Amino acid sequence: MIDTATLDYDFDEETLGFEEPPEQPAPPASWPERISITAVALGFLALIVTLLGPLSGTWAGMLLSFGLIVLGSAAYFWLYYRNTVPGIKHDGIMFGSATHLGLIGWALGIVITGFYVVLYWWPEYLERGVRLVDPLSRALAGGPADRWFFYGFLYTLAILVFGVRMFMKYRHNRYQIIRTASVMFFQLGFAFLIPQLLKSFNQPEFYFTYFWPLKYDYLFPSTVGSLTGHPGALGVFMVFWGAVATFIATPVLTYFYGKRWYCSWVCGCGGLAETLGDPFRQLSSKSTDSWRIERGIIYSVLIFITVTTIALWVNSATEGRVFGGLSGPLASAYGFYIGALFSGVIGVGFYPLMGSRVWCRFGCPMAAILGIFQRFFSRFRITTNGGQCMSCGNCSTYCEMGIDVRAYAQRGENIVRASCVGCGICSAVCPRGVLKLENGPTHADRYPGADQPLAAFQEALSAAKVYEGNNGSDAPEPVDPALLSQRRPLRSQFTRRL
Repeated sequence: MIDTATLDYDFDEETLGFEEPPEQPAPPASWPERISITAVALGFLALIVTLLGPLSGTWAGMLLSFGLIVLGSAAYFWLYYRNTVPGIKHDGIMFGSATHLGLIGWALGIVITGFYVVLYWWPEYLERGVRLVDPLSRALAGGPADRWFFYGFLYTLAILVFGVRMFMKYRHNRYQIIRTASVMFFQLGFAFLIPQLLKSFNQPEFYFTYFWPLKYDYLFPSTVGSLTGHPGALGVFMVFWGAVATFIATPVLTYFYGKRWYCSWVCGCGGLAETLGDPFRQLSSKSTDSWRIERGIIYSVLIFITVTTIALWVNSATEGRVFGGLSGPLASAYGFYIGALFSGVIGVGFYPLMGSRVWCRFGCPMAAILGIFQRFFSRFRITTNGGQCMSCGNCSTYCEMGIDVRAYAQRGENIVRASCVGCGICSAVCPRGVLKLENGPTHADRYPGADQPLAAFQEALSAAKVYEGNNGSDAPEPVDPALLSQRRPLRSQFTRRL
């Protein structure tokens, strides 16, 4: 209960002569920062000239354009953050046009979404851009570039450049530095270089960091048949690797480390969300309605791809006598609506509108499977020290998965949610060290009933526990309405600043 004296407190700063302090102008960019910005601008100019001129498809054109953009951007991030005090760097993020649904944010969303639409369905309009990276494609894959090489190239550059930003922004946090280095390494090596080098040796293009059901066709009969039928033993090893990673490595690693081992350390989708998407993580909705939608959609997608895979194998074994022509349209529908429209167009294009983990939170079937293991059979948890929590809300604000972390911290309860990807940003932005990512000795001590995972699973299916702030059934006791009706306006210099 809040006492009457507190509710009656009245402080009007305007009547006492206090006014809003004048807004301080942003400090001017240093000369090194200006040089780096100029390099980026010259890179884009070179890109336009290369697209339209004779340098297209040459090393000179590619290095002048992408080289200047990448080096200038990385240098700017390093210069911008190097003289700042290590720690939380979110000043003004809720007032920026690009980071809080302003005009720039909407424009970015439209541009990125438009790029994905063109990439998937009108690739002929990207032909000049694809030709830009021909020299690199010939060096790595032994042939001219296609739209997917061009896309992988841009995807990898985005993770590497904005990875530098993550290094500098979170340089006070060792976990973030190592985690960012990990996603950069796996994207560059296993998701870009190795698949292209395999093509140069006339081997199947295979991504060793993607497993079923995220890479949904890797367990389809057609893909398995194509790989095992390829000359040599490498194709058979790829099938073996995919099966072991899906059915053995995934549950074992998730038991010991939670889903963070994949979603925040290995996966390319998570890598892009954690680097390029970092400025937009606060846009993720924390409402209970969005959580309900999240559960409904992500597990529906998991069921969809599971049924589709089983149907394909049954039809393959029975030569189509069971499902007839049904399995093929199911696979095509999944590839179009989920594999392209959801994971690509919406999953990345909506970063500036709905936060950086739209696909991971609402659609990824791999995240759904990992989440089930993490929630009921994992040793991973985020421990909280409720006595130290000052309710600043940084943890909840910057949780990209829409979890109200503060509600758990205020109660001193472990955070054990299926959606948590263990990115650790909630811990990094906590000013008092309330949150700690841990792998306990067992899965059975994380919450009451954790020692009976099947019973906990059944309970979660019917009524999962989600804190809803001051509107939820698990919230602290509300203030007496009679006292609220007697309250005079409460205004202070502190509430104005907050």
